[in-house]
Amino acid sequence: MPLLGALREWLAIWNHWDAVHYLNLAQNGYQATGEARFLIVFYPLFPWVTRIVALVFGDYILSALVVVSVASVVAGLLLKELMQLDYPREIAERSIWFMFIFPGSAALHLPYTESLLLALVLGSFLAARKDRWAVAGILGGLACLSRINGLVLIPALMVEAGHQFSLTRRWRWQWLWIWLVGLGLLGYLFLNYHVHGDPLMFMTYRREHWFQTQLWPWTGIWGKIDMALHGSGEEGAILGVQDLLFIILGFVGTVWACLKLRPSYAVWMVCNWLLFTSTGFIIGVSRFAVVMFPLYLLFSKLSVRHIWYTAITVWS
Repeated sequence: MPLLGALREWLAIWNHWDAVHYLNLAQNGYQATGEARFLIVFYPLFPWVTRIVALVFGDYILSALVVVSVASVVAGLLLKELMQLDYPREIAERSIWFMFIFPGSAALHLPYTESLLLALVLGSFLAARKDRWAVAGILGGLACLSRINGLVLIPALMVEAGHQFSLTRRWRWQWLWIWLVGLGLLGYLFLNYHVHGDPLMFMTYRREHWFQTQLWPWTGIWGKIDMALHGSGEEGAILGVQDLLFIILGFVGTVWACLKLRPSYAVWMVCNWLLFTSTGFIIGVSRFAVVMFPLYLLFSKLSVRHIWYTAITVWS
């Protein structure tokens, strides 16, 4: 049928870059041999959820798009509710606008893990703010199964608990639910052990196959500066100038968060900025910055002035 063929061609458009790996994992699971063994570096929650949804739709690309679409909508709703705890409704609603037009927001609509991660992170923060700490811990644990960024919720939620204690001077045993976040990481380590016999195999493959090593932030940033100045064509424009601009944006947003926002949001910004800059070869910064949700609040507050609203919207 021509219509079915056209649909398959349209779906295939979305199956590129990391999406290929996630869909491979959803369809075939983790492997201990062959080239597929290197895919252990990709965290499992998104492929697992895609596999479950595929039981309904029968197509893995379509199922992945359903997952990211639902997760993106949920993330937007949670962002609005979280922002409304501290800011007027119009600020919260503009935050959603800037989240969905952010240059890296394409990652929220592709078969990547970002939309699911962001929804879980926002849900965890919102639950903590509403004193539903068991829910915050569970969602945080699931975030850890989505990507390493989820682990940042441990210090962020601990700081949130400390901030609440400073306001009320009352200890709450519910704060101990934060430890549930770590179960997500333990689950991922067990997956490594189950597949490869080594709970830290992902670190080996990350270094030897994907050429990712942990270094001081200035090492990778200096590499980006050099690439922006001396790179040619697409390499200089995208891997150099564009990534460097998002590194700077992330840094500015992080400093602003430290000065103006709740301490837990500041911790989230600091740790995430360090995560994507503390590597020998920084790449895909706009995609990784999409989970730094306080940036959308910054844009929203700036856009109270029409000139800033127009400038940020056009830039995005």
